[in-house]
Amino acid sequence: MFSKKTIKDINLDNKRILLSVDYNVPGDSRGAVTSDARIKASVPTIDYLLDHKCSITIISHRGRPEGKVVSEYSLEAVAPILSKLLDKQVRFIDDCIGEEVQIAKQQLRSGEILLLENTRFHSGEESDDLDFAKQLADNEDFFVQEAFGNAHRKHASMDAVTHFLPSVAGLLFENEVDTITNVMNKPTRPLMAIIGGAKIADKIEILNKFIEIADFIAIGGAMANIFLLAEGIDVAKSMVSLDDLPLAKQILAKAKARAEKGNFTFYLPQDSVVASKIDKTAQTRIVDWSTHVVSDIESYPALPPKSSQQLKKDEMILDIGPFSGAFIAGAMQLIGTVVWNGTMGITETAGLQGPIGPFAHGSELIIEAMLGEFGHRPFSLVGGGDTAGYLEQRNISDAFNHVSTGGGASLELMAGRGLPGLSALEDKNKGVQ
Repeated sequence: MFSKKTIKDINLDNKRILLSVDYNVPGDSRGAVTSDARIKASVPTIDYLLDHKCSITIISHRGRPEGKVVSEYSLEAVAPILSKLLDKQVRFIDDCIGEEVQIAKQQLRSGEILLLENTRFHSGEESDDLDFAKQLADNEDFFVQEAFGNAHRKHASMDAVTHFLPSVAGLLFENEVDTITNVMNKPTRPLMAIIGGAKIADKIEILNKFIEIADFIAIGGAMANIFLLAEGIDVAKSMVSLDDLPLAKQILAKAKARAEKGNFTFYLPQDSVVASKIDKTAQTRIVDWSTHVVSDIESYPALPPKSSQQLKKDEMILDIGPFSGAFIAGAMQLIGTVVWNGTMGITETAGLQGPIGPFAHGSELIIEAMLGEFGHRPFSLVGGGDTAGYLEQRNISDAFNHVSTGGGASLELMAGRGLPGLSALEDKNKGVQ
């Protein structure tokens, strides 16, 4: 159960609210917003505050401008989108501190909304500067934390600002923490974790955690390459970080030790989709180094050629193969909860014959299984920016039980680490404000 105070635990009527949200939205080279998913995610909390006749000042970051003003990271492009979603004017000011901002806050009336400029345009944000945070907090009654996607950062809008205002969680923040914590602590079993991404080093803690608590772990994406290399598979030109080889061997040893103690599977791809270049026109083929099912069928009645079991020197693994995808999807029919973080292949490459790219079939097979296309539908929790972004691109995010708005934050929470943006909020058992 969520242990921090939320907007439902305090008297909000006619209060001045400083609302921190995650508007770190993607954009083009001119800063135009290309996805409004994170903006939409903030609307329920804003509506709740408006229902209580609050005046709302919104702060957020966008991109990594490193304390400098970078036009493509401006939040000005968010204001008209938010105005349309709320059917209410949202005023934008091109700074987040200073005299103009304070005057605007003082003049803000009940039911009015002010959106301030990117907090990361000031170095004080990322340095958790108290003076910067105090300026953010001036002329406000309460601080509401809704920026779950940034909650793993000890920044001024996550931590220092709570020194100056009574601080509580918004609806999205509470739901994110509750859902992820419940899945990790008391999932409907069996529990399956599907982990992709680029490097083991980025997900070492979550891998170790799932080896402890999961019943089935499936590895995909570029991360699988270093595990395959550790198992003696030649991955040719595939993306691989040799620095991660010792880590891969450690994790494999830990997984094998866990498997010896009981029912546990640590699954590496047994086949893959390969090509000599990452391009939508690239010629692809299936390499099957373990089961030889596909190559046997394709070559019958002749024996399969050796090339069907080995990558050529100029080839790269770009997706899990059909056998591996089918194996994971089949295992999922017996699973109660699935946590998915990291796509199985290169989902960014567009397709020539439809929405599914040449290196995204493995991810699509996982999606179909999670959504019950093969009969059984487990509880689904999706985390990670790239994975959530792919679902959003396919316009299917709402089909899953929970798609987290936080990439790094969701990983930290899954691994059992504390979140500065969470720990800084007031406990429920603290006296009523």
